[in-house]
Parts: sequence; C-alpha cells; structure tokens
Amino acid sequence: MAFYDLSAEERKRHVEKISREMLADIEKGGTKKILRYFSDSDTYIRKSAYIAAGRIYSAHPALRKKIIRLLGELLQSDDFYIRQTAVNAAGEIAMKDFGAVEKFFDNSLFDPHHSVRNAVIGSIKKSGRKNPRPVLAWAKKFLHHPDKEVRREICHGIELRGRTHPQEILPLLAELQFDTTARVKNTLVHVIGQISYKKNCLPVVIPALSKWKNRELVAKAIEEIIDVHDRYRNFSALTQKEAIDFIHKNLV
Repeated sequence: MAFYDLSAEERKRHVEKISREMLADIEKGGTKKILRYFSDSDTYIRKSAYIAAGRIYSAHPALRKKIIRLLGELLQSDDFYIRQTAVNAAGEIAMKDFGAVEKFFDNSLFDPHHSVRNAVIGSIKKSGRKNPRPVLAWAKKFLHHPDKEVRREICHGIELRGRTHPQEILPLLAELQFDTTARVKNTLVHVIGQISYKKNCLPVVIPALSKWKNRELVAKAIEEIIDVHDRYRNFSALTQKEAIDFIHKNLV
C-alpha cells in the first residue's frame, strides 16, 4: 500500500515508525531499516526517511559523526534511490550544518544518475534559503565549471534564496552573463525573472542589471521580468504596468 493510500492518522504513525526504527539502526550501527526506507520505490516513504535523518541529526548530537559516516557509505550504493535519499538527507543537515555534508554535494553533483544530481540541486535550494552564506560560497565554485549542465544546475539551485534576497545571488548571476551556452543563458534569464516579482525585489534587480555589460542578455531578462509580472500577476508585488513603468524610470 502506497503512503498516500493510508489515512492521515496511519501516515502519522508510519512516519513515527520510520523515525524510531532509523534511530535504532543508527544507535546500533545497523542499516537494515535505513536501507529499506532509503530504497523504497514510494517517493513519500523516502522523503519521510530523509527528513527523519535530518531531525535525528539535530536532536542527537552524539550521533552526528555516525550519521555522516553512514551517509558517506550509502552514497557508494549501486541503488540510485539510496544515493538520492542520502543526498536529500544531507540537504536536511545542510540547512544548519553545511560544512558537515559539503563533500557529499561535491561528489554527487557529478553522479551518473540524473535523480541524484537533481537531489543535489534540490538540497542546495532548500539549504540556501536557511543557511545561505556557506551554500552560496559553495555554489560560486562551480559557476565557471567546464560542464555546461553543472553551470546551469548551479544557477537554478540558488534561485530560491534570490526570491527573498536577490541582492545575495545577483553577483553570482552576473558571472554567468557572458556564458555562451543557450541552456545556461535561458536558465539565467529564467532565474532573473523569478527573483524579480516578490515584494521589494524589482528595486534591487533593476539597478544591478543596469551595471551588467551584456546588454543583449539584459534585454532578454527585462522581457522575462515583464512577462513574469503578467504570468504571476496573482502573486506579484507590482502589476505588469507598474513593473514596466519602474523599469523605464530606473534601468540605466
């Protein structure tokens, strides 16, 4: 039976069971239950497991070294589900203790399976919102990586922090303005749009874009910003007309 075939009360009990059994495994140095949950075909079981791992890490300081060692072992598994879940568990830890799991992201960013690589970016997104300083410093290392997909993924990975604090990621985005790869440029334009429509964001984004040297890229970004203010009009701080007027007045 799938996780969401259970009633709300049954799901709650099952999540508690997952956490309880994982804690017992970690304390005893075992992996039987952890492997079972980390490899489950049900996305929500795996999600419950990696969230449990993060909570156990926070609640039990004495077990942290064991947990980090365990995640390192799981990342050597042949099962991509296990590696994916281990990366997501590292993402839970990274929200408070990025340094403890940084090496896992370094390696898993180049995992042969796309699901594991995507888990790295998902982890960077969620940890970047809560613990931005080390996460953005890590992301900066890969902005000029020779692999275009790495550059694109990193650009996408820092987006969520930019939605609330665009000033923190705009200097990183600026380093990509002359990237010659279409997929990277398209992602860059998309991210600029995504960090422009929340309250107080456009007044940060437009002055920054005014200083960029690649005016062709800036023009595409402005088109995207204007379009985003229409597509997300129910969530935008400004109407599309207000955004256009602000841009015309303030873009140098």
